Amino acid sequence: MAGSVAALEVSAPGLQTTIQDCPGRIGLQSRGFFPAGPADDLGFRVANALVGNDPTAAALEITAGRCEFGVVTDTVLAVTGADGAEITCNGRTLPMWQTVLVPAGAVIAIAAVRGPGFRLYLAVAGGIDVPVVMGSRATYTVGGIGGIEGRPLMRGDVVRRFAASARSARRVPQDLRPVLTDTWEIEVMRGPHADDGLLTEEDWEDFLTRRWKVDLSSDRGGVRLNPHRFRWARPSGGVAGGHPSNILDGQFPLGGIAAHGDVLVILGPDGPTSDGFCVIATVVAAGRWKTGQARPGRDVIRFREVSLDEALTLAERVEYATHPEHYDVLPNHHVG
Repeated sequence: MAGSVAALEVSAPGLQTTIQDCPGRIGLQSRGFFPAGPADDLGFRVANALVGNDPTAAALEITAGRCEFGVVTDTVLAVTGADGAEITCNGRTLPMWQTVLVPAGAVIAIAAVRGPGFRLYLAVAGGIDVPVVMGSRATYTVGGIGGIEGRPLMRGDVVRRFAASARSARRVPQDLRPVLTDTWEIEVMRGPHADDGLLTEEDWEDFLTRRWKVDLSSDRGGVRLNPHRFRWARPSGGVAGGHPSNILDGQFPLGGIAAHGDVLVILGPDGPTSDGFCVIATVVAAGRWKTGQARPGRDVIRFREVSLDEALTLAERVEYATHPEHYDVLPNHHVG
């Protein structure tokens, strides 16, 4: 592609590695497109900040590790996200949460993510060059658009990057790194469908006090939780269907917690745009990164209700953590 150079060649793509940008395709839900973009937008934005990119630049989302890349040209990069994934460059440990320079001909290997956390983000200086489709470079696998041919990366794919000017190498201080765990507290606001004769107050209390196990079938479309039978304030959905969770079809919010009968699903970036199920709560913007790091089949979630003012305060903290002026400046780029 004109104006870009080859940066990485995929030797092993892992479970699912996609090209994403942030915030994805906003404003196209009425046309049937959820935004795509990173499941953990905090880790994604920090990776871009470390290599001097705009927060919206395209980068890699790596699910569960187990991938390998050949370095085609000297490349400045950064890796953020899940803990416990050994990352090496030519056999030497590659540090996370900081800027590094990897030389042409090197091999970057990422072992399986042991956790806590589930996804890694790899940003290259200049940003990844793939075509803009409907306003975004993000891979939306459900619709088969964005990224490289609308799909996860495959062996032999070449990831290209735009040219980048020299920048200071930086490292994220420990106190600005997100705290990863296997027992998550995720902030939510009530509704839009928790009132109006749908949930009882006892149901809402259950929702906030229960420990919800993340189901093994969770993915970028949604984080599925263990089944639970709510009491409900009505015997059925009436004209919308037999189960009390049924409503006439309406649009879903990103981060909405939809009640699919007795199963709650936190809607992810590749989720459905609408359906006939009520959304009893919505994860606040500053808490959505946690749902992207919740590990299927292992992690546990508890929900905490917050006010609008607290949600805005949390968003300010996330913004602070994504600005490189708050990071430590390193003397030079290095491999590790």
